[in-house]
Amino acid sequence: MSTSLSVNLNKVALVRNTRHLGIPSVTRAATLCLQAGAHGITVHPRPDERHIRANDVHELATLLQIWPGREFNIEGNPFQNLMDFVRNLRPQQATFVPDSEGQFTSDHGWSFPQDADRLRPLIDECHALGVRVSLFMDADPQAMAAAKAVGADRVELYTEPYAAAWGGGPEQAAQLARFAATAQAALDVGLQVNAGHDLNRDNLGPFLNEVPGVSEVSIGHALIADALELGYSATIKAYLSCMKEAQI
Repeated sequence: MSTSLSVNLNKVALVRNTRHLGIPSVTRAATLCLQAGAHGITVHPRPDERHIRANDVHELATLLQIWPGREFNIEGNPFQNLMDFVRNLRPQQATFVPDSEGQFTSDHGWSFPQDADRLRPLIDECHALGVRVSLFMDADPQAMAAAKAVGADRVELYTEPYAAAWGGGPEQAAQLARFAATAQAALDVGLQVNAGHDLNRDNLGPFLNEVPGVSEVSIGHALIADALELGYSATIKAYLSCMKEAQI
């Protein structure tokens, strides 16, 4: 399979944080997802710790040391708390996301040339630590060369506009065409392509069918919602099956 599945565990932590019992366990969820075949784990620790907490990030880093070949992706704003985790833990991938501290959820990508000068030294620092950098980006073919020029290894395409248009019709087709063009533009300048936000079992397959060269999808909300009904193992296998069928 050419596309990897990274499971975002933020929503597991969100449920856990409503009580003081330590359940559901974030590390247990990660273990079950990895056992079922997930290729990696993603977390987005925000400064207010409203879901993933600092100790979760450290415990997951320790857990993933016994899963060779699986990747740890830590997302966040590099001008808030992300770089402390990167410096201490050196995950395989750091995804830079331009969230404000109180933002409900990620809803836009970086802007160029406005963000270039302040991103470049932090990308260089990640590379010196042996950490791959992915920039969270809107689907804009014209921005891909700028993301490459600033030093990014990958872009993560913000897929909510595609998910919102899902259901058929001209808007879905237009969004798919826009994402396909952006992914191709990224590949043409030497970037790898990740994708994430509101992808689910229904819309993931058509996305992978049409958008070229997607290296990784990061899925959290829908996947954890499915796991409440199906269990972690069955849910991971369902997503992997969907991905495999899309790439035959």
